[in-house]
Amino acid sequence: MTTFVRAPRAATPLEPVTPVEVTAPQRATAHMVASLLLDYPAEDGFDARLDACAAALATEGDALPPEPVAAALRSFIAVARERGQRAMAEHYVRLFDQRRRCCLYLTYYAVGDTRHRGAAILAFKQALAAAGYEMTEDELPDYLPVVLELSARSGDEVAAALLSSHREGIEVLRAALADASSPYAGLVEAVSMTLPPIDEATAQRIRALVSAGPPTETVGVTQTLPFPSTPVTRLPGMPAWDMSQESRP
Repeated sequence: MTTFVRAPRAATPLEPVTPVEVTAPQRATAHMVASLLLDYPAEDGFDARLDACAAALATEGDALPPEPVAAALRSFIAVARERGQRAMAEHYVRLFDQRRRCCLYLTYYAVGDTRHRGAAILAFKQALAAAGYEMTEDELPDYLPVVLELSARSGDEVAAALLSSHREGIEVLRAALADASSPYAGLVEAVSMTLPPIDEATAQRIRALVSAGPPTETVGVTQTLPFPSTPVTRLPGMPAWDMSQESRP
């Protein structure tokens, strides 16, 4: 008998990725490449962005990420070239704009569309300022490509804190992208490989979040934000790897 509705199918939790030992320059390269590739594949900058990322992954030196990370990034670039800009843009919209668990805004996994969202986004803005940076585009500061670019350009501990404290959201995103058989899953997996190992308590929270999805109601949501909202001292030194703003449309 034909039915018209069914309960939503939850994404299947994935096994944690095996962390890869990376240096600061290697992490910077991986995070900048992932930042550029996770952004919307706009027509006017698609090919240039792929070329810049491919060049960064083809250059021998201390900043080249370890092979498991580089291979995952290269694999996405190959698929993106094969499919082309229009197909990738259509896939991007279907994926990130229409699937609840495929969200590139990290606060969504922590507090959902609740009354706490504004405070959560403000905390990201404060963290960005604490690291000595400010937004140059009309985008929210909890956008994963923004946090990854901050990590790549600054090497600041505040970026590491933002990524680590939102590890559950990153892993839910990875599981949802893998469940959708999307090439974008490889990008998030590459990022996960550069992050610290997941302990059992975090793994349990990830499984629960994969099953239930991001919060949708304010009732029962904790008043304590799951990430630092106070300034973090910026580490000395220049970014390990920099890419011109012209590379990002």
